[in-house]
Parts: sequence; structure tokens; C-alpha cells
Amino acid sequence: MDEIIEKSVERVIRAMHENLGEQITIDDMARTAMFSKFHFSRIFQRVTGISPGRFLSALRLQEAKRLLLTTSMTVADISHLVGYNSIGTFSSRFRGSVGVSPTEYRQQRGYVTPLAAVPDAPPVAGPSSVHGQVWQPRASEPGPVVVGLFPDRIAHGTPVRHATRMGPGPFMLADVPDGTWYLLAHSAELGDAVPDPDQTYVAAFGPLEVGPRTAGRRPHNVDLWLRPRRIFDPPALLAQLDQPMWTAQAWASGRADQAALPGA
Repeated sequence: MDEIIEKSVERVIRAMHENLGEQITIDDMARTAMFSKFHFSRIFQRVTGISPGRFLSALRLQEAKRLLLTTSMTVADISHLVGYNSIGTFSSRFRGSVGVSPTEYRQQRGYVTPLAAVPDAPPVAGPSSVHGQVWQPRASEPGPVVVGLFPDRIAHGTPVRHATRMGPGPFMLADVPDGTWYLLAHSAELGDAVPDPDQTYVAAFGPLEVGPRTAGRRPHNVDLWLRPRRIFDPPALLAQLDQPMWTAQAWASGRADQAALPGA
């Protein structure tokens, strides 16, 4: 049954890719999956970790990022092509998820200020902290790894806490604010080219509860196992997770800007 469910969800996601500019409804998706609308929403969330609507919105913004860097189309044309009737709504959602406006993203060619790097040696664990180990797949060589806490299963906006490493290894996120968070890790193979969002490594864990009920307990200790991104994984929208400053050469020579972002 799980194989049937995954194939149904995959069929819907492929249909999303092929029809990003169309007004796709939950009814349309359920028909493609060949399930009832109620059952479809449940199985989609179970397989991907987010709702069908959130997944579709993430795919649209990811495609907008690609078009901004590879075409000369206007921002208005791109917003329409990926399914937005209002350029204002598109620009607002793009900035909120990617971190900069569509125009800034294009002008900077995706080279936005990277998240701050932290030393490999983790600090002492505090009462509200999340720490653990990032592990790499066999026969792979992931580059810099960003581990961040986000409010849901999409890496968008600014993580409430994050750590950036040169590769897999231990991480520590200290002084984590109260809330329900998802721990997400992203990386890509070392190289000189812009990482392909469909050929990156990801890991996810959550939800993690941090608050009065967890006060005084031992810090969360989490193992994150990087794996190749699958079609069921939402794209990482935060611009810093897919830019060419991630090359080992840039990090080793210190060319990457180490400015910290709020919440780091």
C-alpha cells in the first residue's frame, strides 16, 4: 500500500511541475492521485511532511528563482508564468521565503550574503539547545552543510538558529527559543558549479518541542543522515542554501562573507 501511495503522490508532484502556471486545486490533485480529497491531503502530508498547497507554492518559488537567473524575462512575466496573478503577492512571498526580493536576487545572481560559519568545535550545551551529528552517505563528498531550525518542513526565511559546517560532523544550536521546530540540513557535492536543487543532500528531523515542558531536561541529541534529495522533499527556498559560494575553494580562501544574520 505504501508503494501505491508514494506513486500517487509522485504523480501529483510531477503534475505540479508540469502545470505551475495553472490554478491547480486540491480537487485537481486528488483526481490525479485517484483518492478522495480528504484522504489525498492526509497521504500527501504523510509522504512529504507538508500540505499539497505549501508544496505547490514552494515549487513555484523555486522555479521563479531558476527563471530569474537563467532568463531575461521580467519579474511580472515570471510571476505570471509560475501561477501568481498579483506581482505584489509574488514579490512578498518570494522575499519572505528566499530572503531578498526577486529583483535583488537577479541583480546579485543568487550571490546573497551567506549564513555565518561557526567553528567546528561546538560550544557547551545549554538548557535549551539542540546538538548532534551530521552523517554523510557512502561514496559521496558533501560540501558545506547548513543545519537550521525552521517552523516547518520547508527551509525558507531565516532559521531561528543555525550552524554552518565545512562538511558532515558535530553541530550545536544553542539558546533555542521556545516553540515547535523542524531540524533541516542541506548540502551539495563539492564543485565549482551552482548546485542543482534536485542533486543536493538533505536531512530532516522533527517536530522538536522546546519550551517550559522541556526545561531542565537534557539537550536534544539528534543524528542527521544526509541523503540525496527525492521528489517528495520540498525544495529549499532560502537563497543561501543553493548558491555557488558553497564551493570548497571559496570557503578555504575566505572569500565567503562571514556576516551574521539575526537569530544566528
